[in-house]
Amino acid sequence: MDANTQLNESRLADAWAELQNHAANGNPLHADAYRLAFADPEFLFRRETRGIRFQLEMLKPDLGQAAQGIESTVVVYGSARFVAPDEAAELLAAAEAAGDEAAIAKARLAVRNARYYDLARQFARLVAEHSERNAPADRIYVCTGGGPGIMEAANRGAHDVGALNVGLNIALPHEQSGNRFISPSLCYKFHYFALRKMHFMMRAKALVAFPGGFGTLDELFEVLTLVQTGKAKPVPIVLFGTDYWKRLVNFDVLVEEGTISPQDLKLFHYTDDPQEAWDLIKAFYKI
Repeated sequence: MDANTQLNESRLADAWAELQNHAANGNPLHADAYRLAFADPEFLFRRETRGIRFQLEMLKPDLGQAAQGIESTVVVYGSARFVAPDEAAELLAAAEAAGDEAAIAKARLAVRNARYYDLARQFARLVAEHSERNAPADRIYVCTGGGPGIMEAANRGAHDVGALNVGLNIALPHEQSGNRFISPSLCYKFHYFALRKMHFMMRAKALVAFPGGFGTLDELFEVLTLVQTGKAKPVPIVLFGTDYWKRLVNFDVLVEEGTISPQDLKLFHYTDDPQEAWDLIKAFYKI
């Protein structure tokens, strides 16, 4: 054996280089059967290889985050449709200038909801500022679904103070890409909602749900179910926007009808203040 050869040396890099050289020299890929299995997209996208794709979507973000020291996160959920206050103001001005009543009504709603964008940004900045004062091993990183709206706002709050932050984006029929405030090395794209939601929970030390639609509700109730059933460790779950959440979901009805127990209402907290949301998380962990 060559003295420079290591027993644990990877040979996959050589295989990939050989594949690239093969193509660079103008050689055809030949028939499907001749291709290396892991370099054959048609093979990897077969129904029978779905389990392999599950594994890959599990491993890639996990290894990537571990390599960068991301072990603890605060996950922020919320609507992709809320815009920043300055953008909402521009939409309203344009609608009023055009005299379009329907557009004016829609823009006024955007202005009203833009406060949540600003509050999510403030909350994430509080988390990031705390973390930046600690050693890397003790930091808590902001993590979102990586899209626009509330997700962008939270990534932006962390970005404001130069902190690493995570975006777990999803491929959708209407193309969605990671927002510009996610740390590029921590911007991941998923095909499977189930794997994406698993990654939200794997490192989550707290979850903050701002007003949102079906996606936000789906993510919130999955977390509540996992904690309620003991499948996940208890973590602070904060519903940001008291009026919104109490109008949307009457949890007391579930207690009255016997479908949940009274103590299940203690699984989450309401708030309307970024500092209070952060204080609830700090109090839980005695930070």
